[in-house]
Amino acid sequence: MQVELARKYGFCFGVKRAISIAEKCGDAQTFGPLIHNQKEIDRLSRDFSVSTVESFDHLDTNKPIIIRTHGIQKSDLQNLQNKDANIIDATCPFVTKPQMICEEMSKEGYRVVIFGDKEHPEVKGVMSYSHNKPIVILSIEELSELKLGQKIALVSQTTRKIENFLEIASYLISKFSEVRVFNTICNATFENQEAAHELSKKSDIMIIVGGKNSSNTKQLLRICKNNCAQSYLIEDENEIESSWFEGKKRCGVSAGASTPKWIIDKVVAKISDY
Repeated sequence: MQVELARKYGFCFGVKRAISIAEKCGDAQTFGPLIHNQKEIDRLSRDFSVSTVESFDHLDTNKPIIIRTHGIQKSDLQNLQNKDANIIDATCPFVTKPQMICEEMSKEGYRVVIFGDKEHPEVKGVMSYSHNKPIVILSIEELSELKLGQKIALVSQTTRKIENFLEIASYLISKFSEVRVFNTICNATFENQEAAHELSKKSDIMIIVGGKNSSNTKQLLRICKNNCAQSYLIEDENEIESSWFEGKKRCGVSAGASTPKWIIDKVVAKISDY
């Protein structure tokens, strides 16, 4: 069986940057999971003594506190600053961008619309920078039920599909008198999605490697399933089932932006054994 990796896959710039910061820092804490890959977080804890804390009650202010790649809410950042904590910001610059746009546009009287998952930590952080109540949506249908006013500013969660973002932008432009559209989708996300789409069209089976709580990894799975029904999301090589590959001639492999190369290599090696 032929095994082919997607043209683009795995760690994005923001994740590489955050991992490098954590490794150099050592003996530190991250406020929330640094990235959405538990196995890489476990490696940082084991090899570099970088622990994860979820609340202020468990923070050790004697240790550096690393802000996760997805960012945190503005009020949480202010609380850390008030504690005179040694803050090391590993927020991805592509996440910082929509935060700043929300703050600036809402100050100017625009109603902020965020295309994304309101339960995702990145989106929660972006929402917190708006000076008026932002609207978070995942579809045009949700917009049709809302009263927004005439001045709209649109941003996106960094890992959403560009096609869906453009549909929402087009709808808003057709309905409201003033719409500011900011494309805040990460280039790496777009490139990974395009590469997975291309590979899935010519594969009998697709394996997506990444955290099952990762938005961009789940997005890759949805894209691949559109072209290749036999698409599977796994976190490591131990979840692979040999029966998946019976009668298959071509296996494509992609990976989420938080998936380290050492996990991908193990997956490819095990698939190659079949």
